[in-house]
Amino acid sequence: MPRAAEPAKDKWKLVWSDEFDGKDIDPAKWDFDIGNGFYNYDANQWISGWGNDELQYYTREPDNAFVKDGMLHIRAVKESLHGCGYTSAKLKTRKRDGKPLFRQTYGRFEFRAKLPTGQGIWPALWMLPQEEKYGGWAASGEIDLMEARGQEPTTVHGTLHFGSRWPANAHVTKEYVLPRGGSIASFHVYALEWEPGRIRWLVDGHPYAVQSFWWSSGKTDGGKGANPAKETDLHPWPAPFDQPF
Repeated sequence: MPRAAEPAKDKWKLVWSDEFDGKDIDPAKWDFDIGNGFYNYDANQWISGWGNDELQYYTREPDNAFVKDGMLHIRAVKESLHGCGYTSAKLKTRKRDGKPLFRQTYGRFEFRAKLPTGQGIWPALWMLPQEEKYGGWAASGEIDLMEARGQEPTTVHGTLHFGSRWPANAHVTKEYVLPRGGSIASFHVYALEWEPGRIRWLVDGHPYAVQSFWWSSGKTDGGKGANPAKETDLHPWPAPFDQPF
């Protein structure tokens, strides 16, 4: 793997953080996704399992998400709820009642976490656009700061989703194998540095991937995304990664 570009030093200014040093999850900073899916109005259909065949029903219950010992805890529980065999939690800053809790264009995003392991476990932290200016997923982009598969505890992934609307979407992903037999079950600092035209992924301060190529198109065919056929089908660079996420 080619060496990723070195990160710039000492140029970041803190604009938002949560150290989870209170007694509860701060409602001024976090909201929750609830349920086991969403309605896709472009496709005019219900998307169960959040498009990923997820088996859990997301709740805001304290059994699934709580603050303790200066840390946020997210728990998957094997229990039946609304036709699902598991419950868990998914926190977000996107918006509540139409008002964004936090959004940012460009910057350094990082979190320190240890992750669960085991078959079927899929912890992640990702970023979606505040508004879908360039069209439905993935024309307006998605930035996956970190994803991990519980059955592969030595490896993490950083991914960009872009292109046209589904099914003409595209993505690029890079993986990082933790050194010296390290595991996602231990604490690591996962970070992403997002600048105009360049996105860089890091683990424990080590840059392992940099991406500077992507595209976005509003071209559709029969209401579904289609591959661009000419330059005018493309949104101006660096779309879609030039909007608040």
